[in-house]
This record gives sequence, C-alpha cells and structure tokens, in this order.
Amino acid sequence: MNNYNANDIQILEGLEAVKKRPSMYIGSTDIKGLHHLIYEIVDNSIDEAISGFCNYIKITINDDNSILIIDNGRGIPVDIHEQYNKSALEIVLTKLHAGGKFDNKTYKISGGLHGVGISVVNALSSWLTATVYRNGNIYEQKYKNGIPITELNNIGVSNKTGTKIEFLPNKKIFETINYNSEEITHRLRELAFLNKGITISFLDNRKNKNIKEKFCYNGGILEYITYLNLKKNTIHKPIYFLVKKNDMELEVSFQYNTDLESNILSFANNIYTPEGGSHLIAFKTAFTRVINDYIKKHNINKDKKSDNSVNGEDTREGLTAIINLKLKNPQFEGQTKTKLGNSNLKGLIDSMIYEKLIIIFEENPKIAVIISEKAILSKKAREAAKKVRELTKRKNLLEISTLPGKLSDCTEKDPKKCELFLVEGDSAGGSAKQGRNRIFQAILPFRGKILNVEKTTIEKSLKNKEITSIIKAIGIGFKNNFSIENLRYDKIIIMTDADIDGAHIRSLILTFFYKYMPILITSGHIYIAQPPLYKLKKSKDEYYLYSEDELKKKIEEIGALGTTVQRYKGLGEMNPEQLWKTTMNPETRTLINITMDDIKKSSETFNILMGGDIISRKKFIQEHALDVEYLDL
Repeated sequence: MNNYNANDIQILEGLEAVKKRPSMYIGSTDIKGLHHLIYEIVDNSIDEAISGFCNYIKITINDDNSILIIDNGRGIPVDIHEQYNKSALEIVLTKLHAGGKFDNKTYKISGGLHGVGISVVNALSSWLTATVYRNGNIYEQKYKNGIPITELNNIGVSNKTGTKIEFLPNKKIFETINYNSEEITHRLRELAFLNKGITISFLDNRKNKNIKEKFCYNGGILEYITYLNLKKNTIHKPIYFLVKKNDMELEVSFQYNTDLESNILSFANNIYTPEGGSHLIAFKTAFTRVINDYIKKHNINKDKKSDNSVNGEDTREGLTAIINLKLKNPQFEGQTKTKLGNSNLKGLIDSMIYEKLIIIFEENPKIAVIISEKAILSKKAREAAKKVRELTKRKNLLEISTLPGKLSDCTEKDPKKCELFLVEGDSAGGSAKQGRNRIFQAILPFRGKILNVEKTTIEKSLKNKEITSIIKAIGIGFKNNFSIENLRYDKIIIMTDADIDGAHIRSLILTFFYKYMPILITSGHIYIAQPPLYKLKKSKDEYYLYSEDELKKKIEEIGALGTTVQRYKGLGEMNPEQLWKTTMNPETRTLINITMDDIKKSSETFNILMGGDIISRKKFIQEHALDVEYLDL
C-alpha cells in the first residue's frame, strides 16, 4: 500500500478535470450548481451587451429539461485557430482558459474572466449544440459529454448575428435537474436592472409551468432601488450617481426606508458579490464618513451630552443600496466569484464615492438632514439596546421574582435541557406553573397583546414591560447586541389560547422575535404549543382533540350517545394536570418548530400584516381571504 510512484500520477486531459471535480468549477452539484451553468452562458451574452454588441437575450427551459440560450451579439468566432488548427468555437468549448477576455481588447469589461465558463457547461452536459450566426452564415457543431461528435458545419445563410447554445445537464453529475424558475428569473431581472436598455426574455416550457417573463429597465439601478423598496415605507426619493476614473465605472443608487435592517447589494462587472469585497468596504467607509462630516458641519446633533459621531451600523439602518462596479481585470475569489479582491482599489473607490456624496448632500439638504437625523436616532437606539445586555445575565429565583414578567425559572443549569414557556394570561400561567416539570421547564406569563414592534421604535419597545421581561428571561441580548452563546433555554415555546386572539398574540410575539432576535428563528429555537380545542368525554373515557375534524371523526368512531363535548375557550380553563398532559408533557404534546427559509419573503409578509401600510394589508386580505379554512368569529 506504500508503493507511491510515477504510475500513480494522473494527467486529466481536456475537460476531464471538470468532470472529475465539478464543484471546483461551479461551486456544487446541487440546484445552485445547476443554475450556475445557465448563468455562465448568460454572462457571456451580457459581456457582449456591455461591449455594445448585444441588446437581446432569450433563455428557455425546454420540456425535456434542456436549456436554450440565444443572444444577438457578434457570435462566437468560427475561423480556424492557427495554433490548434481547429475552429475558435471548438477551442472555447473544449479547452479550459480559452476565450477572448484575457487581453482587454475584445472585452474591456467582463464578468467571465477565467475562460472556463462555456467549456465547463459543455463538460457537464450530456449533449450540447452550438449554433453561431456570423458572416452571413449559420454554423453548427454538436457535442456529447463534452466531446465534438460533428464537425463545424455551415448549415445555411442568415443576415442575423448572435449565438445559440442548447444543452442538457448530465443527470449522472447533478443531484437534480429540476430548475427553480423563481431563482432564475430573480437573476435575469437583476441583470436587466444592471444593464439598462437590454431586453431579457425567459420561457419555462415544462409541464404545468408555461412561465413567460420579459425584463427591460431603461432606468437601470435607479429603477432597481424602487423595485426593492416597493413594499417599504421610504423616507426620501432614491439617489443615483455615476463616477468614472481610470477605465473604471461606478454606479451607486440608494434610498432609506423605515426598516431596521439594511439591504446593500454589490456587483462587479454584473457579478453579484454576496461576500462584498473592496468595493463594498469602500462604500461603507465613505458613506459613514460623509454622514459624520455633514452632522458636524451643520450641527445636526443638538444633544450636547452625546458624542456627535455615528458608526457604520447607525448609518446603514434602513438603507437600501446598490453598488455596480465595472472595471478591467477584477480579481474574484474563486470561479463562483462571491467576493471582489482588488484591495488596491479600496482607497480610490472610497475617494470617488466620498467626493460625489459630499456634493449630493450639499445639493439636497433636506434629504441629507433626514439621513443624518435617522443615523442619530439609530445611534440612540443602539446605545439603549446595549443597556439591555446588562439585564441578560442569569439571575437566581430571588432576583427574578421582582421582574414584571413573573418568571418562574427551572432548576436545571444546562441551557440545552431547558424550556421556556411564554404563556398568555396570569390564569393560564398559574396552571402552567403548577403543572410543569420544575426541573427543566420555566414559565413566563404575560398579559394580553404585547406591543407591535413593527409599528414602533426600539426605544418605545424597550419601555414595554412584557418585551423587556422576555429579553431578560431569554438572555441573548437584543437586536445587534446579542450573543447566542448566552441563550438560557434551548426551546422557547409560545403557548397561547387556540382562538383568533391567541393567533394574534402569537403573531405579535413572532414579529418581535423576527425583528429583534431573528437568530432564534433561524437556529430553530422558537416553537408554538398546540393546546387542544375540545375535550370529549364518554363514560370514564376522555379524549383531547385539536381540531373540528378530529372531533367529528372521534364522535363517528365512539358514537354520539352519552358523549359530552367541552370547547376550551382558553388555556385558563384547563387545570394543571390537563395542561401538562395535553400541551406541556414532552411525551404527549405536539410542538410546531418555527423556521424562516426565505428571510426576504418573511420580511415582506411581516411588513404587510403588522406594519403601517394599510393598503397593502387590505390587498393581501382580499387576495387570500378564500384560502382561510378556519375562522374563529
């Protein structure tokens, strides 16, 4: 087994390296990697558009899961490459690091700089057909598993120019070839926003799909900002500026809304950089510096007791921004390009943004004051939130008894074994305290409906006794000043009445967690208890039922004669033993774990249902009214 010699060294020719280790080139072989094949081809068409030779791209998902992408660019060259004595088309489809983007002559600005895009798509496809419209002719070549199975043939004449690539991803390589149309259209819409005037069409011709979309935005990223803030309460008109320097072009657009979170999207040569990089760091630094300078120059902060300066976190609260950088030779980290690494550009971009923003602030004093005052308000809220951390240390029973929330703690010291029940009402809280297992179950009763944090400020939220009680009991802190390591209970269980009021209270508590402690939801610590709706009794037998359907089925099963049905209007109607047996005992209870797979969609839904936009809420109710199965009136 220790014989390791020259014969053990493998040389992978052509595209074999891609087939052997596909994740090195497309990130993964799951649906994300599957979509990446589409984006590699589309990015080539976008590069043609940036260079001014393309204004239309069409993407189609065929019924057999193959992909068809057409553009009206110049068409991939088909003349013979002298070094290899093969057509340029075959070279770019079969050899890694072959393309027209290395010398900055053919493409001065490009997102696909590695020269591996289309060749990787070919390598990872069962078959691929390339059609080129160029020089008044139509050329075609077919491939199977990355290998050409036909010569490059002239199949007709045409006055069009462009490229058509059709391929079927290899089922043996990918975990799935079931595309997500919503994710694909999100990227295509994004590209249309980033490249004003270009038209991108999308067709999904699979069974039961028949999706048709067309994207074209003459307003570019200024329209993008409006789109992103469509369901937000904005506080000023969107701002846009463009600066150019040393063959570098930088577009920025931004607008503030009343949210607490920021949404900053950064792009380099149309490639989304979720991990940011030099351009994002420079933007944040310049933005904070401009706001601080404006506050100081115009004496915006009137509070003499407070330090005038605000930090980056303060300036970005409620900020929606897009940074679209176009430059020669961007240094992306990895083939999937999640981060821009041109560190030498940081200072230059910083000064470009700073100089332009200073002018914009001076020319738009009303907007500048609104932004500055918002940053100052955010600073005050941040300082108030820091004080809450001092209240989150573990207290003993004697100290906790003075808390307004009336927390009855458990005796177990290992948080992973502990549960906290947030119980609606003192009556139900009393039953829960008596019925619980004191070793690992803590009870925190609260009165009625807590404050709707979607409609108020952090400072007002922190003055609410019910909210501060929950913060103290949980122990991780508040908003951005939290540490999940200090979590005192592995399960936080919301236990409210099984009626419409109980549902409203659950929504208010979930809104609070989503807004100020989202990590509890994303890490799976939030649960909803399921108390029974009915108690059915016949002779000595008792049944606890959780829906009207269950009640009907049980009555049909045991017969209606001699049965009595009790409808629980609230948790307080159950004695401690019943509450333990039906809702709190880990052996017999049912819990619903609250998750948040799509944070953006969750944010929009919470905003509609709990925010101040009455028109959107009315529209939501009208659209979904018929979906309601059970309505407690």
